[in-house]
Amino acid sequence: MTVHQNGTISFEISDFLLNCFVRSPSWKLWLSLPLSLLLLLAMGANGILLITIRMEVSLHEPMYYLLSLLSLLDIVLCLTVIPKILAIFWFDLKSISFYACFLQMYIMNCFLGMESCTFMVMAYDRYVAICHPLRYPSIITDHFVAKAAIFILARNALLTMFIPILSARLHYCGKNIIENCMCANLSVSKLSCDNIGFNRIYHLVVAWTLLGSDLILIIFSYTFILRAVLKLKTKGAAAKALSTCGSHFILILFFSTILLVFVFTHIAKKKISPDIPVLLNVLHHVIPAALNPIVYGVRTQEIKEGIRKLLRRARENRK
Repeated sequence: MTVHQNGTISFEISDFLLNCFVRSPSWKLWLSLPLSLLLLLAMGANGILLITIRMEVSLHEPMYYLLSLLSLLDIVLCLTVIPKILAIFWFDLKSISFYACFLQMYIMNCFLGMESCTFMVMAYDRYVAICHPLRYPSIITDHFVAKAAIFILARNALLTMFIPILSARLHYCGKNIIENCMCANLSVSKLSCDNIGFNRIYHLVVAWTLLGSDLILIIFSYTFILRAVLKLKTKGAAAKALSTCGSHFILILFFSTILLVFVFTHIAKKKISPDIPVLLNVLHHVIPAALNPIVYGVRTQEIKEGIRKLLRRARENRK
């Protein structure tokens, strides 16, 4: 227990309770099965993609290294959030330790930013491949991927590290029930008896700076790609490029749009159920992870051929 100069008393909190969908308890029942299936799909699809790229020598190229990075990020994000949510749904294990909560907060913010940045680099990769195909081998090299990976890691690790630090430094006056399924920054910090204005502003500025700048660059890349594709005169080339890049762009828009919807529903929470933004936040941590390897991987001919080779080897080894 700590007595502050203004006379308020705060108690040391050792853990938090994640109060998940208390206003809509039936959601836990019908969400648990889809979430479980999506988690299995995300782990299985990303795992297969990583193994295929690792084992198949022909896939040891920059584009597939970026795909591997995206799969790793998806796996970490899923395992950071979804198993705990399922534990709450099935076993009512709402408790999460003080430090585990802020670690989860950091991983969520950092890895979502890293995923957004990876999408941006992959959009640039497609831009160079379609708009400057002759220069592609000299621009998109292993060295480029290594520098891009360092940039993705450094930018997001440094800019997001202060979000949990600022939140953890607040004084919590005995309230430890988080009205969320995960340790989202604003859900946790509002339990504090301190002024959280700076915390809230910093979080929003970082989020809009990282994700907003990535989305703008992605839109620019795909705008140039579209212009180049429409000029292609080879029969079927334009349709093939549009099919591939279109599915990529739709998935990126889904990733970004669900974040925007989450922000706006959070702002307008007085007009809608508070469980809606929580639901969107939960789905955002598992749906892109399940769809990314399918859209980016299975739709790629080289990946499909690599998976077939792995399956053939597995059958031969059994014999």
